[in-house]
Amino acid sequence: MTSSGTVPRPVVDLVARVTGDEKHDPSAHSTLDVVWVLYDQVLRVFPDDPEHPDRDRFLLSKGHGPASTYAVLAARGFFPAEWLDDVASWDSPLGHHPDRTLVPGIEIGSGSLGHGLPIAVGMALGLRDRSRARVVVLVGDAELDEGSNAEAIAVAGRFGLDNLSCVVVDNHSDNLGWPGGIGARFALEGWAAADVGTRDHAALSAALRATAPDRPTAVVVDVPAGPEVAA
Repeated sequence: MTSSGTVPRPVVDLVARVTGDEKHDPSAHSTLDVVWVLYDQVLRVFPDDPEHPDRDRFLLSKGHGPASTYAVLAARGFFPAEWLDDVASWDSPLGHHPDRTLVPGIEIGSGSLGHGLPIAVGMALGLRDRSRARVVVLVGDAELDEGSNAEAIAVAGRFGLDNLSCVVVDNHSDNLGWPGGIGARFALEGWAAADVGTRDHAALSAALRATAPDRPTAVVVDVPAGPEVAA
């Protein structure tokens, strides 16, 4: 575990090793702080046994920008860092969208927006009576425009899924918005909701660790708007 408020330089260097026109740099870079804090300070994972039944599950719904997640998984020892040098080649296990059957530590094949949160709801339902594992899903703010997510937010609240957390990386690229902000959207359906800045790793860690009895948790992470981020 690191105490620094920034992503360590070696991890940033690993992200830089992922190249190519389909890298989706802005989408990937907007998630780096969150994914690093999750794997460094929050999630209970087993790099030497990625399928451990009691592992926490991290679902990257923003699968069109997996570079940061690939880099963090490599940094934590899930697979060799050399894989990052050859993303999306003919025989590389790392694609432009992650594939759970090929990449250790990846829980779902993702990238089509609107799928991750519904899958996470089903996963949390399946785990809550037989495991202490948490399910954490990362979505983008614009992804919440998908109707499948509205249904998943409502269902999770009704079932009181306290083993489910949804992290919303808010880079202000959504089209529809929500009265009172994104957190209010979740709170209306019975979720515990918190807002935090992407660069405050202490606050990020505290928010991502927090759970509420009989309620799922939403953490809305603000990313400054600008040309370097996208949903």
